[in-house]
Amino acid sequence: MTLDQQIETLLADAPGFWQRDACGVTRGEREIPVLRHGAEQPPAGKRLHLVLVGGLSGRREDMEAALTALAAYRAAPGLAARFALSAVPCGNPDGLALGVAPGNGAGGIPSGGYPPAGESYYNANPEAHYLWRWVSFQGPDLVLEIRTGAATTWEASAPCLELLSQLRSVLDATELPSDNSLLGALARGEPNLLPPVLGLRLTCATAELEGELAKLWTVLARVPDHARSPTRGALQARAARTPVEVARILAAVYGHELEPVIYTQGVAVSGRMRLAELDSESADPAAEIAAMVAPYMSGERAWFTEGGDGGANLAGLVWADELAASTGDGRYAEALVRTADRYRATGGVGVPAPSHPDYQVEDMFFSAAVLGRAFKLTGDDDYPKILARFLLEAGVQQPDGLFWHDRRTPFYWGRGNGFAALSFAETLTYLPEGHAARAELLAVHRRQLEALRAYQHGSGMWHQVIDAPGSYLEFSVTCMVGYALARGLRLGWLDADFRETLTRAWQGVAARIDDGGGLVDVCTGTGVQGNLRGYLDRPAIFGLDERGGALSLWFVTEMESYLRDC
Repeated sequence: MTLDQQIETLLADAPGFWQRDACGVTRGEREIPVLRHGAEQPPAGKRLHLVLVGGLSGRREDMEAALTALAAYRAAPGLAARFALSAVPCGNPDGLALGVAPGNGAGGIPSGGYPPAGESYYNANPEAHYLWRWVSFQGPDLVLEIRTGAATTWEASAPCLELLSQLRSVLDATELPSDNSLLGALARGEPNLLPPVLGLRLTCATAELEGELAKLWTVLARVPDHARSPTRGALQARAARTPVEVARILAAVYGHELEPVIYTQGVAVSGRMRLAELDSESADPAAEIAAMVAPYMSGERAWFTEGGDGGANLAGLVWADELAASTGDGRYAEALVRTADRYRATGGVGVPAPSHPDYQVEDMFFSAAVLGRAFKLTGDDDYPKILARFLLEAGVQQPDGLFWHDRRTPFYWGRGNGFAALSFAETLTYLPEGHAARAELLAVHRRQLEALRAYQHGSGMWHQVIDAPGSYLEFSVTCMVGYALARGLRLGWLDADFRETLTRAWQGVAARIDDGGGLVDVCTGTGVQGNLRGYLDRPAIFGLDERGGALSLWFVTEMESYLRDC
């Protein structure tokens, strides 16, 4: 049987015991399958969490050994009540399918090369990148790798402090070498900027597997319930922070420059001002921001340069109305209104300049960010007319409710759908209740959010490609959709049944912001791509990132406002 057939058989033998998922996509566009035990998501849950990894070699016998271990775990009396076991039965599905083990057919060898070098997730060895990230963010208390071989050996990584003596006495485990294997690399340093991950490797003949696993179950039965790993503890600590605590972290890093004028910096500047309104412990940044933009205000520096005056640049003034209100200086509001007037150039016909003629979804947010605020400042009805016409004539929302990147690009890019959700949330914030287009705009917005809810990953995140399981869990789309949900719930245009979706999005984002403002997997700047591979291969930024920092700062401040108001 194929890998998929064997997994489906295992699932059929135990309905509801595991949920099928994917932790990555290979160069052959095969999903790297995952079996996730139970509804609880890491790092939550009362049970200790085991992660099993098999089939890194791409050899059939290694994959089958992993599946045998899963069946043995389910059959072990009482084990599942104390331990949740999630598994990657075959970490090298291309090698298995193509018969090129231990390689993956693209020049990579998923069993080695850890920690993976280069940008995630698009080189010749994407399996290593996906597994490296996925294992850590499961918050495992123990990672078990199974290999087949003639001799029986157990190897344990040094960080297994509470387990190590029992593993050595019962299993005669030796110390796992600090090499470039997955477990070897997870056991040292700060993998994924988290504590080392505890690892155990079993190598044995197939005939010996169940007997050796029975010994492991004996050891695990002695492990106290409090034996949580430091990795899990770190993720739980991140999740326990309040939105305002996370906002303070982000505001210390992002929103301190505006050169060039662009939304990735302007949104963060706005976010700092929002935090100051919410948090008495945060200093008012108005004076610093005023000094930062003074060269633009004086004319010493041009707001926009040739080639740097697209919608992304215009939306870099989203802070201007807030700074005007904070300082009482109307010149900031005037600068924003002059920027909004650039959208009048088309005279109500076609795509409003400077938006792309194919109605790209990013332009929906850029125009909403500027035109909505200009209407708030002036009351001029032309601004919401231009905006509503653009959004309703775009024609990129599909019958299922999701958005293409533009009229010609039939892919559900994650941040593209985030841009769409954010644009409608911004538009509805400023559009008058009695506006003729409000009901239609709201219907479009709700239809998209309903569709997105169906694709939300168990972690609370959304994928880099919304409908492509295994594409990486992308940070910025989750922040943008989370913002739209929090804003809609707070201001009353979304029903209460979206609250759980918002809570899960917040939990996913919070776990992916470290205490220094580093972020996990923000899709880099992305224009229209010609095929699905193009979106799968967009680099995922890990660490500091202006775009992700700005959008998350908006999300967490809006989340704080929602929690206070609701």
